[in-house]
Amino acid sequence: MARPVTLMTAQWGDLDLESLCKLAKEMGYDGLELMEGAHFDAKKAAADKAYADDILKTLDKYGLKTWAVATHVVGQCVGDTWDPRTDTFAPGALAGKPDEIRAWAIETMMAVPAAAKNLGVSVVTGFLGSPIWAYWYSFPPTTDEMVDAGFKKIVDLWTPIFDEFDKHGVLFALEVHPTEIAFDYYTWQQLLKEFGGRKTLGLNYDPSHLIWQGVNPTIFLRDFMDRVYHVHMKDAAVTLDGKAGILGSFITFGDNRRGWNFRSLGHGDVNFEEIIRELNAGGYQGPLSVEWEDSGMERVYGGTEAAAFVRKVDFKPSDVAFDAAMGNE
Repeated sequence: MARPVTLMTAQWGDLDLESLCKLAKEMGYDGLELMEGAHFDAKKAAADKAYADDILKTLDKYGLKTWAVATHVVGQCVGDTWDPRTDTFAPGALAGKPDEIRAWAIETMMAVPAAAKNLGVSVVTGFLGSPIWAYWYSFPPTTDEMVDAGFKKIVDLWTPIFDEFDKHGVLFALEVHPTEIAFDYYTWQQLLKEFGGRKTLGLNYDPSHLIWQGVNPTIFLRDFMDRVYHVHMKDAAVTLDGKAGILGSFITFGDNRRGWNFRSLGHGDVNFEEIIRELNAGGYQGPLSVEWEDSGMERVYGGTEAAAFVRKVDFKPSDVAFDAAMGNE
């Protein structure tokens, strides 16, 4: 049986749920990875089963399902050090109030596992934030103590939230991503260690954020396959031309002068065949969720093409050795 192909809804937040369901079905998707704040309210879904059921009825009306819900925006506010950009993620009344933004984010994340359970899913994707992302270059010098304190703060903030996840039998799948406490191979490895290998915490595997950093997405997947709870299908192209650097030059996404850009699936540098082979070897049977981002392409065209691309590349593993028929009885 082919893995379900879903659409992550964050980038489609300008559409109401019913309109998006209709469009997603037309584009060829099996379901939606619903973004909290855009297409469901976690606190409401946790407290009101009828509200959650209405969301599921809307999905079912268009022949869609959900296998995971997303909490990237609110999760970021739990662990981040505030700056004015954070205000865009929180309710307007909390603008400029770091402590209140964090309290709102924690309260919301504490409601998420009950909401997920009411929506019939056991995986929540998202971000943790980072209190030390600004230190990544290490100038002014970043000490080991500063890094250790940053990881400890994330553990302290998220342990009570993960305790609530455990009560409801729900897993959290972190998207390893720049601006996160875990943004590459070794920071993810360190985060696992800091949480003592806690099984609540796994991966929302997204190769696009690895490839432009120079991290091999296939090696990362192979080494951490046992922690893959969800998969994002997303592409990126590195286009260094001797002028723009890998850090982006403060040039807006989609500008062709950038040293790299997110691209619609199949238009970048990610080798998705190798990823499918690793997922097959690891026995992953969850959804392949398209997170569509390409500022240089019309999104309905791109979203439709992306769904077809995933179906084409998602092949089953063989159940026989290819040379078995050549042997003598």
